[in-house]
Formats: sequence, C-alpha cells, structure tokens
Amino acid sequence: MQQPNLDMDALRTLAAILRLGSLARAAERVGRSQSAVSQQMRKLEAQVGQPLFRKQGRRVVLTEAGDRVHAYALRILALNDEAVHAVHGASVGGAVRFGLPGDFAESWLPAALGQFKKAYPAVQVDVEVERNGALLERLDRGELDMVLAMGHARRADAERLATLPMTWVGPADAGKRLRSSPVIDLALYRPPCFFRKAGTEALDKAGLVWRPAFVTASLQSLWAGVAAGLGITLRTSAGIPPGLIRLDGRHGLPPLPRVDVCLHAGGEPASPALRQLRRTVTEHALAELAGRKGDVAG
Repeated sequence: MQQPNLDMDALRTLAAILRLGSLARAAERVGRSQSAVSQQMRKLEAQVGQPLFRKQGRRVVLTEAGDRVHAYALRILALNDEAVHAVHGASVGGAVRFGLPGDFAESWLPAALGQFKKAYPAVQVDVEVERNGALLERLDRGELDMVLAMGHARRADAERLATLPMTWVGPADAGKRLRSSPVIDLALYRPPCFFRKAGTEALDKAGLVWRPAFVTASLQSLWAGVAAGLGITLRTSAGIPPGLIRLDGRHGLPPLPRVDVCLHAGGEPASPALRQLRRTVTEHALAELAGRKGDVAG
C-alpha cells in the first residue's frame, strides 16, 4: 500500500490553528476562508486515518493522534523552511537596523534573531535595545528600519501583533509589605513612560497613596530594584525574572489596562532583507505571545 503524502499546506494550517488558538485566526493568517480551513483539516484526517480534533465542552482540542501529527508537522515544516532558506537565504543580503525594548530582548527575541541569522547569513542585523518611545523617535529620524514596541498602536505605521494585560510585579513578600505600609513604594522608569502613567493613574483613581521610591532608565536595574524590595512595578508578563511574582487585587492593587505590541517600520519601501526579518519577528511574536492571556492578532 502506497503511503500518503501529507499536505504541506494543511500541516501549516494545523500549526497556525494551534499557535493562534482558533480556526478563525488561523484562516485569516493563511489567507483562506474558515470553510476552506475546515476542509483542509478533514483532508488531513483522511490522510492519517484518524480524527485530529475532539469536543471538550465548548472547546475543540486535539486528540492523541492530533497531538502526534502536530508535533510531526512542526518538524516537517521546520525542515521544509530550512531547506528553502538554505537555497534562497544566501541570495538575500544587505543590512537591517532593528530596535526592540528590553522586555523582549531579555526573553524570546534573541533566539528568533539567531534563527534568522542562520537562515540569512548574508544579512547584517544591527540590534538596538532601548525604551519604546526612544526607539520610535530613532525610527522617525531614519536611524532604525524597524521597531517592535509596546503602547504606540495609534501610530499610522503600527501593525498590531498582540494585546497583553499589564500586571503589577513585586518580590515574593510584596503582599506583606503592602499590607504593613500606608504608602506604596514604586519602582519606575523616568517619565515619559506609558507604564508609569498607567500605574500611577490607576493608583490615583483607587485613592491609594504612592511614591516613586526607585527611579531608573534601565530595565535591568528596574528588576534589580524590585527584587531588592525597593518598590513594586508594572510591566506585562513577558520576561518577568525568576523570583518575582505577579500581584493583583488580592494584594490591594487596582486593575491595570492592556497594552498593544506592534511592529513599526519606516516609510521607505522595504528591502528583501527587511521583509524577511519582519516575517520572522511576526511569526515568533505570535507564537510566543499567544499564551500570555492577551488577544493575539491573526
């Protein structure tokens, strides 16, 4: 009996469904209708001879066979993409200047950039890590080609990748300290900073007294100050260091708004190198941020 050849497009759609969390978002991402995506999944099920999905309450989840197929799909797609990049990547050259905030520079993005460098060895990627507002100022001055930033979705060049909830962050004993003091010590960036603005406005609205006990311009020193107990802060859940915890209403703190994560690029036509880097960053951002209780753009 001849072995069936699994449909690569269907495997890529399956990976997108799991990465983005819904069939509708996956359909939009792969450029197909929802009915066409459903048909792809039925075809894949016919090829493997097993159902890939099952009902769990109102949700649809993978079967045991679906889990195995998904795991193999990721490996097959990775090998396919590696082969394509090995042939075409060497022909893409040039330089790209990319800016990103420390929240992502200290977590998942370096690995994504490392993969890009392997796939496109002739592309020179210059990375700048700065505060969100400073990065966008440099983009507007023509000093950067692309920026991943938080909190600036209203810009005309913004491509929203995710919306993440802000969260209060403190050391493990922060609850005890908050209960024992009438004043909330904060560790903050220097203004202007949209995290600082959101946090202090939330505290003022709740009628809570606060003071800027530790002020810095560096994310690394901000985390160090929080870890030392000099004050609590607020960020997203992306890249919270070990030893620090998320704080919420149980600790007497007010709720916080959400923040958009967007890609921004300059007004010049994108070079092949920039287009490929944008694609890589977008794919990794969607995969990484999808599980952080935010609404991920499909």
